[in-house]
Amino acid sequence: MSCILALDQGTTSSRAIVFDERQQPRAVAQRELRQHYPRAGWVEHDPQELWTGQIETAREALAVAGMTRRDIAAIGITNQRETTLLWNRRSGEPLYKAIVWQDRRGVDLCERLRAQGHEARVTARTGLVIDPYFCASKIRWLLDHCDGARAAAANGELAFGTVDSYLVWQLTGGARHVTDASNAARTMLYDIDAGTWDAELLAAWDIAPELLPEVVDSSGAIAECTIAELAGVPITGIAGDQQAALFGQACFEPGMAKCTYGTGCFILLNTGTQSPRSRSRLLTTVAWSIDGRREYAIEGSVFMGGAVVQWLRDGLGIIDASAQVEALAASVPDSGGVILVPAFAGLGAPHWDPDARAGLFGMSRGTTRAHVARAALEGIAFQVADVIEAMRADSGLALRELRVDGAAATTRLLLDFQANLLQTTLIRPAQLECTALGAASLAGLAVGLWPDRATLAGLWRENSRHAPTASPRDSETLQRRWRDAVTRTLGWARQS
Repeated sequence: MSCILALDQGTTSSRAIVFDERQQPRAVAQRELRQHYPRAGWVEHDPQELWTGQIETAREALAVAGMTRRDIAAIGITNQRETTLLWNRRSGEPLYKAIVWQDRRGVDLCERLRAQGHEARVTARTGLVIDPYFCASKIRWLLDHCDGARAAAANGELAFGTVDSYLVWQLTGGARHVTDASNAARTMLYDIDAGTWDAELLAAWDIAPELLPEVVDSSGAIAECTIAELAGVPITGIAGDQQAALFGQACFEPGMAKCTYGTGCFILLNTGTQSPRSRSRLLTTVAWSIDGRREYAIEGSVFMGGAVVQWLRDGLGIIDASAQVEALAASVPDSGGVILVPAFAGLGAPHWDPDARAGLFGMSRGTTRAHVARAALEGIAFQVADVIEAMRADSGLALRELRVDGAAATTRLLLDFQANLLQTTLIRPAQLECTALGAASLAGLAVGLWPDRATLAGLWRENSRHAPTASPRDSETLQRRWRDAVTRTLGWARQS
């Protein structure tokens, strides 16, 4: 039993990867996950499709690798964070679709809590800001809008879970209702310093504690599968996708940072056992918990990363496939002065403005679709640069390097532009599946496949480096224009 099965349940797809003891993928399987948009600003997933797609990928990956459960030492799970589900403990039936992290229906609930003066308490206890991005407002909405939900919750008949919790429930036939500390830290209900659910915040949101899962370590003996194909295989690793990527990038020491360019962009800076609160409205979150010891990270979240390229494809129709964007963008030497602020779902860190809306600035009659494509890629990099600058201000650290991963990290034009904005070297690893790899690493540590983090760090390999080539003055000029454009998008929905 020398392989780990990593289940990677993301926003747009479910994947399963079998990693061997050298951390090389032996098999990969993937299923797309449909997005449901019932109203403007609402984003949902079908829980049954989420589960079915994930278990089908596990079966396919085992078949491709020519393996059975006897070849798998353990299972690691990583998941889209903040996505929220409620289900019946007896039947396992979801009460409603999964409300996705991008969903903004909780804006009014968050405004109400902020007006009641809870913002300081939320930040002090959870490291977060009050925003519909996190689970609390989603849980409250479900309790308010699903018939009989509130009474059933108080009677202990319902279970709340993020996606990891829902998958473990399914994999164990309902025997285990758990989440790990990295996912609990994203609910706005968990005290990250005490390591407990917070009674005062639960009361503020009017959420019954009976809903909540047990919080366990990110690496350890968590559960045992009962479904036929994986019966008896232990689940020994769980982490939210961005914390898993930080672990998969071997960013084990304070001061090491990574950026994942996925549907959104997520930048995490390891702060070790310290959990400093940001002065720049960044988040403090649990990175992972191992042997009862919590370690932390400062995080900045960009809501629209690779999703901007999807918009070029599906919304504007200027490309037929996402892979075409780099060639189109590279066909012009620059954006021609065009700036795209992709605030389609509001702006995340450091602005945290759910009412911001996307804007395309600086167009002329000479603007082409190539300029728009280039502005879209640059808009991703500008958002990341905003977060990194805030991290530098908060931590006082001069970031020596930034490790990058995610689908868009294969886009050289994006990485080169990012390096110029940051005036920092970007390093892309040989293994880009860092999220799944992090889950596998956490699981493998728990069963002794890898004895310690030093062994894992020794297995990490780089693929390419992207050093800055532009002058700091040119970078600052670009960022001034970007900041001016961002200012024009703030509060747009409130003004209309």
